[in-house]
Amino acid sequence: MADRDYPPFDRSARDGFALRSTDIPGGVRVIGEVRAGEAFQGQVRPGEAVAIMTGAPVPAGADSVVMIEHCVSHADGMMTTGRALERGANVSPRGCEAREGTAMLAPGSRIDYTSVSVLASTGHGSVRVFKRPRVAILATGDEIVDIAEQPAAHQIRNSNSWSLAAQVERAGAIPVILPVARDNKEDTRQSIEQGLAEADLLLLSGGVSAGKYDVVEAALAELNAEFFFDRILIQPGQPLVFGRERGKFFFGLPGNPISTMVTFELFARAAIDLLSGAGDAPLPLMLARLTCELRHKPGLTRFLPARVECLEVTPVSWHGSGDVAAFCRANALLVAAADKTEYAPGDLIPVLLK
Repeated sequence: MADRDYPPFDRSARDGFALRSTDIPGGVRVIGEVRAGEAFQGQVRPGEAVAIMTGAPVPAGADSVVMIEHCVSHADGMMTTGRALERGANVSPRGCEAREGTAMLAPGSRIDYTSVSVLASTGHGSVRVFKRPRVAILATGDEIVDIAEQPAAHQIRNSNSWSLAAQVERAGAIPVILPVARDNKEDTRQSIEQGLAEADLLLLSGGVSAGKYDVVEAALAELNAEFFFDRILIQPGQPLVFGRERGKFFFGLPGNPISTMVTFELFARAAIDLLSGAGDAPLPLMLARLTCELRHKPGLTRFLPARVECLEVTPVSWHGSGDVAAFCRANALLVAAADKTEYAPGDLIPVLLK
């Protein structure tokens, strides 16, 4: 809450001269000076002005400030200007930013550098906050080896756990990376139980498709998990599982790296926001103009790697949801609607920045 009016006085927004707006254009006599951190002891009367610095209180009697660049000072103490001003010009009135007792930060606001400035300005050296949620990250798959190992031709390094950890940290939570679960129900179930015990949210990567060894849903079912959905009409990322077990939520994210990254940004990030105390977690989409023609098949909303520059967006050439190198070249995802198959150059299209 604001502990006083902000600003607490009529504040000059410019270096110049505080005066009555009805006295210019023309000449006025300069009767003093006031700097930021001072208060002018006196009053500005008709035909008078006070030299004033940015941030200083506007003296009593003055109703506007003429910028110093528009003035000429004379040796006899006079100042002349050819400018006309409206009443209140270049003055921030007392309380225009916030009135005493009004809320400056609402509950559920994430504290960023602007919030820190508000807290410091209002004398709040400490505030109560929601704790950062712990997010367990569980990659699954017999083909996965540690990043320090040399993979065989049929193996891949565990990139998903580490990319998810970076996304979790960026979302304001604490990542807890679990050992890789192998493609059998018993090992996967034990790993799921560990994640649910150690964290506030569980993210699984891989094992949620319809293959013979995709055992994540079966392992969760053995734990009597409640499933809210297990597929979404997007690409990449269709086989996405969301549910709850033992009072905690979990996401079964698809295993292809870009599918994992995209579904985290679309769904899991919002869950982390809500667990962190946010009142709402909207998807931060913006609009940009396409630089080229775009076509895609109907039926799925597609999130395609792209580059945004100066509010123009260009798709990045890629080779599917395993092409991490292409996604590294992108700085955004363009969002192609499921019911619109063709976009022309210059069309506006939603974009989600990375």
